[in-house]
Amino acid sequence: MRAMSSKLPLPSYPERRHSRAVKVGPVGIGGDNPVRVQSMITCDTMDTRACIRESMDLADVGCEIVRITAPTVKDARNLEAIRDGLQACGCRVPLVADIHFKPEAALESAKWVDKVRVNPGNYADSKKFSVREYSDEQYAAEIGRIREKFAPLVELCRARGVAMRIGTNHGSLSDRIMNRYGDTPLGMVESALEFARIARELDYHDLVFSMKASNPKVMIAAYRLLVARLAVEGPDWNYPIHLGVTEAGDGEDGRIKSAVGIGSLLADGIGDTIRVSLTENSVHEIPVARELVQLLAGQGEGWCCAAEYSFDPFSYARRATEKLTIRGVPLGGEEVPRVVVTRQHYDAVEHKLAGLGDFQPELVYEDLPVVQIDPRDGQAVAELKARPEACLVTVKDGIDLPVIAAFRLLAAGIGARHPILLKDSLDPQPHGQTPFGRTLLAASARVGSLLCDGIGDAVLLRTEEAPGQTLRLSYNILQAAGARIFKTDYVACPSCGRTLFNLQETTARIKAATEHLKGVKIAIMGCIVNGPGEMADADFGYVGGAPGKVNLYVGKQAVKFNIPEAEAVERLIDLIKEHGRWVEAKERAEV
Repeated sequence: MRAMSSKLPLPSYPERRHSRAVKVGPVGIGGDNPVRVQSMITCDTMDTRACIRESMDLADVGCEIVRITAPTVKDARNLEAIRDGLQACGCRVPLVADIHFKPEAALESAKWVDKVRVNPGNYADSKKFSVREYSDEQYAAEIGRIREKFAPLVELCRARGVAMRIGTNHGSLSDRIMNRYGDTPLGMVESALEFARIARELDYHDLVFSMKASNPKVMIAAYRLLVARLAVEGPDWNYPIHLGVTEAGDGEDGRIKSAVGIGSLLADGIGDTIRVSLTENSVHEIPVARELVQLLAGQGEGWCCAAEYSFDPFSYARRATEKLTIRGVPLGGEEVPRVVVTRQHYDAVEHKLAGLGDFQPELVYEDLPVVQIDPRDGQAVAELKARPEACLVTVKDGIDLPVIAAFRLLAAGIGARHPILLKDSLDPQPHGQTPFGRTLLAASARVGSLLCDGIGDAVLLRTEEAPGQTLRLSYNILQAAGARIFKTDYVACPSCGRTLFNLQETTARIKAATEHLKGVKIAIMGCIVNGPGEMADADFGYVGGAPGKVNLYVGKQAVKFNIPEAEAVERLIDLIKEHGRWVEAKERAEV
């Protein structure tokens, strides 16, 4: 398995990364175009009227590009009727065909749509999870086989002016990539570059890249590595980037996880088009995506003027600090990040702490011996580094730096000894008129981004006035960033035309039965495209295997097959019990 080069530089963008412009029908991606917002319809591709209706509903709420699954040649052929129906209604929203296993479906789709999305992990590969060593000659032969399958699509897209997204998914890397690079960000990037090199050999450049994963840390590392690799390959490799956290889930959790992953990269100046993947009606994705773009795109939020990052941007490692004990609470070192609240918030909930469950305030900000500094103040930084004992440090309020950049600069300046208290804002006075949805996305993107960089030993949210929502949001950001697991974690894909059951209803039933299982990760997948791969990042999986039938997984291994959907949730519970991960809800409440 090949390691990632630690010498690869990550370009830093005070504004948005400049990419070449690629046309998707009348809509430009990259270049001087704004960050585009897109989504995917959820109905059966053969239901022409439903596809037209859902596409128009998306366009009406501001979706700029609509994606439709084309799992078979028959589905792909029906894209012509969908396109013509939309145009007859006066709707000119560009259409993208989503292709996975069938090159022949891609070739048919390219006749009717403005863009084709291919997944290099399964476009010409069947997923077997086989373990074998590939010699260089065998690997080259595999690439030759891929070229034979892929080149006809490239040539057709070039001839028709159709764009293409090479969209890697962490959950569906090919066995060839898995055996050489492992289930890693490097493997994700190499999977895409194999296909890009073939396209470039054929003088085709209308390419967009994506590196999606359900784990924001993996997703962030993969996109950063991709952008760094493209920069090293040469100035004409400046292709646009499509951002997304796949299988983000629903409700607040789905929005928080999306904001952590997508928001972090937008703050880095990376991203030309985004899709927020929620297990909800897809029209609900658009306001979230537009809000993230408005908050973070092109703002230089994460740009750090330090000579070097204090963290490895291509892989996760928590910043090492000394352990402190403050007012009886251990903090820093190997301790989980702590939740800090203002005195005002603590006083508002003190009388009902027993009823808050896991959402407990652990420290009060005004009681902390915290050192506040401007990270650009060289004298203050030097004095802090000279202290004989470690102390809790944060960025001083009121300075004119974006939050992410300020804390990155602080971490780079003070070294690794002192624990850091993160804030969602450097303005100590919350703005009470700000909608909670905006507060949620901004706090998740800023604090979650830093946690995924390995920075942060405690978190303080001040932009939301309601103390209960502040506590819930604090813990949920920690969970989404993988910094502190305090409840069941769900990986739930968004619906699409491949889905073999009602994802929203099924996800709700599974959550109702299992949400008390602290620390258990359950994946809920509508079909087999990403299901088996994403099982590798979950303890248990519930995957559509056929209409009305469900397969159950432990890790990435399928262990129960073709279970009737009506029985599948109970059988999932039985499986969790078999593996010793089940507790009754009453028992956990008493712990």
